[in-house]
Amino acid sequence: MSGPGAATPDGILVVDKPVGPTSHDVVALVRRLSGVRRVGHGGTLDPFARGVLPVFIGRATRLVEYHQADAKGYRATVVFGAASTTDDLEGELIPGSAPAPDRAALEAALGGFSGEIDQRPPAFSAVKVAGRRAYRAARAGEPLELPERRVTIEHLELLEWDAAELGRPVAVLAIGCSAGTYVRSLARDLGERLGCGGYLAALTRTASGPFTLGGASPLEEVRARFAAGEGSTLLLPPDAGLERFPRLALTAAEVAAVARGQVIRAAATLPRGPHERLRLTDGERLVAIARVAGGRLHPEKVLVETA
Repeated sequence: MSGPGAATPDGILVVDKPVGPTSHDVVALVRRLSGVRRVGHGGTLDPFARGVLPVFIGRATRLVEYHQADAKGYRATVVFGAASTTDDLEGELIPGSAPAPDRAALEAALGGFSGEIDQRPPAFSAVKVAGRRAYRAARAGEPLELPERRVTIEHLELLEWDAAELGRPVAVLAIGCSAGTYVRSLARDLGERLGCGGYLAALTRTASGPFTLGGASPLEEVRARFAAGEGSTLLLPPDAGLERFPRLALTAAEVAAVARGQVIRAAATLPRGPHERLRLTDGERLVAIARVAGGRLHPEKVLVETA
């Protein structure tokens, strides 16, 4: 798979990104190891964070948009007693004005951050305002007024509490949230609610939609498998995680029509239920993702070539 001329299956490589590289660094590495030009990721993970980074290879990149709304899971380490100019450990720390909380105070505060909440992105973020990136404006000493956005916190649990350092207790939180949630903002807002300040000290993404840390491959393993010509053994099928779209088998003539982008009325009975999209297949091979409308199948993403 990694050598010149080697066949490169389309698929999804779930990487356990280490602290340090950017998400784009990982994409560039996979592109180099696989020899495939079309490689993309399913959701940015900051350099200081580690964890689940789905990497889409070949034709699988056409399906990334169906994962953009995937919920996320995190394990976050939050330090209280100080705020940070970047809302994480990389910024300048500003001591809090109120005493640091005890465990009971934090647990009481967590309840106010469950469900749908309005959240202001960090000043140092990739959010654009009038075409300008927030982090670039912040670095120039001209921080932007960032509008709040509605996010959903499905799960928020205190896993560990360490008050060994006087005035700087450390909490480890398990978080389940909607796409677009900033854990740095959550740490900051918790500190503001408690009056003492708070910032994110470490972050691990434990899940991105259906992809979990337990099924992710460390970069060392990725490098070793590709070097041995076994990179394909790490790949999931292109439609992994899209089980919400039922499968529908096509005839050979229907496959040919879909490959040309034609709208078809399938010979097979459509799955029951109000399904907005289906995965069209030719045996085990994914042919396309199609939108269902009026009993007809409208190809949205086609993964096969015309004969």
